[in-house]
Parts: sequence; structure tokens; C-alpha cells
Amino acid sequence: MDDGVRINKFLGSAGYCSRREADRLVGEGRVFIDGNMADMGSRVMPGQKVYVDGKAVVPEEENILIAVNKPRGIVCTTTDKQGANNIVDFLGCDKRIYPVGRLDKDSEGLLLMTNDGELMNNILTGKNEHEKEYIVEVDKNLSDDFERRMSEPMYLKELDKTTRPCRVIKTGKKTFRIILKQGLNRQIRRMCSNLGYKVVKLKRIRIMNIELNDLPAGATRKIEGSEYEKLMNLINKK
Repeated sequence: MDDGVRINKFLGSAGYCSRREADRLVGEGRVFIDGNMADMGSRVMPGQKVYVDGKAVVPEEENILIAVNKPRGIVCTTTDKQGANNIVDFLGCDKRIYPVGRLDKDSEGLLLMTNDGELMNNILTGKNEHEKEYIVEVDKNLSDDFERRMSEPMYLKELDKTTRPCRVIKTGKKTFRIILKQGLNRQIRRMCSNLGYKVVKLKRIRIMNIELNDLPAGATRKIEGSEYEKLMNLINKK
């Protein structure tokens, strides 16, 4: 017997939004299944129709995954609440896609965009500890013990969370590389601030096996072939 699929997973797999966004939509009473308002535990059975804000949700036939070199000044949002400088409007894609995680407005570099909610969920789930690598420049010379202090677990008062150990490599007097296995809000900026530094430039260059390389600012490329297969293998290992 087919027990159907939970409504948040259905919306994610359909390429409509992430599971988290789906939960928000359901909680606001904007999602209906065959004319009945959905709740958090609702399941979609074969043949049933799902509507959000009165519009039918039709699953995407093609899964999209692209890499973007996000310029500074662009906001990672799928709504128009941030104005015309949001990433979706910037890309002008004719398909409904959304960012896998975020880079804050003042940061730049690699951002993944997809219509596959399950893929997004697998990459972002914190317990999977997928690697993300960044190049960072700060406002003054790094101390001799900077690598050690930055790589150790650090309590972030604003978030009431402690970071996981990470890998830090100094690359210049004021620059370093850092590899994280988590994605707390403005984590690198907060960590640097704790140690008395201000970030002046932050660029993400890798997410798992996907690398930015020489992709120009504002440009995109499709993730496919062996690169996509390796990404799937890394996800499935978790």
C-alpha cells in the first residue's frame, strides 16, 4: 500500500521550495491537497493535487543544479522582499530554482542553485558535515597563533553555539583559507570578530567536490557528468 509522501518532501522534490520553506508555507495555511488545507503531517497520495496560494504545484521533469559565482552585493533570497538584487532575479532563470545555503550580501564566490529540494536538504543537513572552503582577507596582520585559535572550537555568543573544529591555513599576512563542516549564520565573520579581526573580503571557492575555479563573476555553469556523479557519491556515503 502506498502511504504517499509528506507534504514538505513533496514540495521539495517538486522543485517548488526547500523543506524548511515548505513547512513555513504549510504553517501559514497556504498549502492545500485536493481542496483541503494541509498540516505538517499531511501526506500526498498518488493522483492528488497540491496547490500553494491557489496555484497547482507540478513536479519538475528535469532536475537542475548549477554553480554560480555570486558577486558582492547580491542577496541570496528567492523572494522579492530584498529588491531587484536577489540572486533569482540576477540570474533570470526561466525555471524555479533556489540557492543551496547562502552567502551574505557582502560575500562572493561559489553558490549552488537547484530545483531539487531533496538534494538541497542532503547538502545542507549539518550532521553530514560536508566541506565548504573559503578564502578570507582581514583588516590587519594575522598573529602567530591565529591558525590554532581559529581552528579550535569557538563559542559564538550571538548564536549561542560552539563551532566545530575546522582547518585553517595562513596564505599571507592578512589572508587565510578555511574549511568548514558546518554553516552557521555569518560564521567566519563572527569567528574573526571574536579574535579581534574584521573581514574585508570573503570568497567561497568550494562546496564538497564542486570548485569555483576560473568561473567569472556573475557567470554560471551546469553541474553534470562525472562532477555530478561524484557529488551524489559523497552525499550517499552520508
